Amino acid sequence: MSRIGKKPIIIPSGVRVALDGDTLNVQGTKGKLSKVVPPGVKVDVGADLITVALADATQTNTAMLGLARTLLANMVDGVVTGFSKVLEISGVGYRADLKGTVLNLALGYSHPIEYPLPAGIEVEVEKQTKITIRGIDKELVGATAAKIRSFREPEPYKGKGIKYADERIVRKAGKTGKK
Repeated sequence: MSRIGKKPIIIPSGVRVALDGDTLNVQGTKGKLSKVVPPGVKVDVGADLITVALADATQTNTAMLGLARTLLANMVDGVVTGFSKVLEISGVGYRADLKGTVLNLALGYSHPIEYPLPAGIEVEVEKQTKITIRGIDKELVGATAAKIRSFREPEPYKGKGIKYADERIVRKAGKTGKK
């Protein structure tokens, strides 16, 4: 059995958790999230704890136990504190601008990129080169950050492009002259 799957999830004060059939609804100060519990995993909601257990011990159910517990813990953390990712843009002329719910990116292409933000995501642009993505759904925050990064991934020679703030770009040596 999974070590992560055995750990109970503590419900903070101000968070309401309800189980409707196979859907778990979590509501807190930042918003409301719901997720379908994977089949083969049994969720018990108590007064201040959520426990996850196996319905029957097959190999696929055992593999889903730790995943289901982590997804439910991320839901509880998201409605209390939220999640954020920071992207940095580097390159001459590369910049970002936010207009309403559309992120405009100038990344060296012949046209600007207009990316409409998904519902539940807040974006803050600082100094046109730093993008902060916030939301209560960890999966959606990560997917949005990955999509924005994919518009111009950092290249290894000069490091131009969009990178995560904590990402380290391994640089390659350029061409050497003839000897």
